[in-house]
Amino acid sequence: HVQLVESGGGSAQAGGSLRLSCEVSGYTFCNYEMSWYRQAPGKEREFVSGIYRDGSTNYADSVKGRFTISQDNAKKTVYLQMNSVKPEDTAMYYCHGAGGLCGVVWGQGTQVTVS
Repeated sequence: HVQLVESGGGSAQAGGSLRLSCEVSGYTFCNYEMSWYRQAPGKEREFVSGIYRDGSTNYADSVKGRFTISQDNAKKTVYLQMNSVKPEDTAMYYCHGAGGLCGVVWGQGTQVTVS
């Protein structure tokens, strides 16, 4: 059984930094390509960043140059380093895994609040 567990959310001042973590819990042969989404109150969930099998990454325009996604395969954890945060970054952040035939897995989310 595989699940994603996010952590590291909390409050930060504008211009500050946060580091989110998403641990892949459980044993699996599935190779999940990992990404982060976020959802602000009253708004639709949106893509933030992803990291892929070949090591490539991509970012939403709104976070490009400020956020960095990375992965530690030994720890089965993906990270989102959030620098120069803005109030508009306030949202629930969700970890997402896409595993091809293994399907899709979502984490429960971790709240980020920027003031």
